[in-house]
Amino acid sequence: MHVTTPTRAVRSYTQRLVGTPDQVLPLLCPVREADWIEGWDPRLVISESGFAEPDCVFTTDAENTEAIWYVTQHRPGFVEMLKITPGVTACRLTIELGEADHGCDATVTYAHTSLGPAGDEFVAGFSAESYEGFMREWEARLNHYLRTGEKLTD
Repeated sequence: MHVTTPTRAVRSYTQRLVGTPDQVLPLLCPVREADWIEGWDPRLVISESGFAEPDCVFTTDAENTEAIWYVTQHRPGFVEMLKITPGVTACRLTIELGEADHGCDATVTYAHTSLGPAGDEFVAGFSAESYEGFMREWEARLNHYLRTGEKLTD
């Protein structure tokens, strides 16, 4: 058995969204994300309802492999998913929605833990600046969809 100290990066960002938590929550789903994220196309979605729910599993392409996502919690105002990219990272994603004057705030937190050399490289590059850029793009795409009902194209 080999026990080691984790190589981990945790980043959190609060998005200001124009929709209410009840409008936003259904869009945080492997199926519905295709409505507002250009290029989003999970390979497989395993779900009783056809949408995000506890124990929903889906897979996505990852660099040189496939990532496996598992929805651990999905309830009003909160989603938690685990993402395993074999040989790269284990990730916990949480999204907490709270009402606000503009609609809602979504606090999005990714915690990436390295599973080896490729993961070490990924975690080292998961900087606060790169994460903020990713979150701002996500925020813009989601707000555009909430305002127009259409996907923001590049």
